Amino acid sequence: QVQLVESGGGLVEPGGSLRLTCAASESIFYNNAMGWYRQAPGKEREMVASISSDGSTNYADSVKGRFTISRDNVKNTVYLQMNSLKPEDTAFYYCNTPRGAKMGYWGKGTLVTVSP
Repeated sequence: QVQLVESGGGLVEPGGSLRLTCAASESIFYNNAMGWYRQAPGKEREMVASISSDGSTNYADSVKGRFTISRDNVKNTVYLQMNSLKPEDTAFYYCNTPRGAKMGYWGKGTLVTVSP
């Protein structure tokens, strides 16, 4: 099956931390770059972090230094460690391959809410 399942979202205070998890099917994960995307209310979806199949990473300027993306190629899982969270980080977070994002194929996402 082709499957992406995000988990780990929740309500946190500003300055807090969360770790998001994405469980992917082998057909999606193997030899593919993976990314974390988010969509905040009233805004377009944006990529916040990506990781290549060999572990090279890239981050949006808005999250650089606060978020860390990683992957486990044995477990077919990608993670997003989010520290020093800000209210503007509030969004639905999704994982995907660049191809899947381009084609508009999205999972359910997981909601991150940063609020006092």
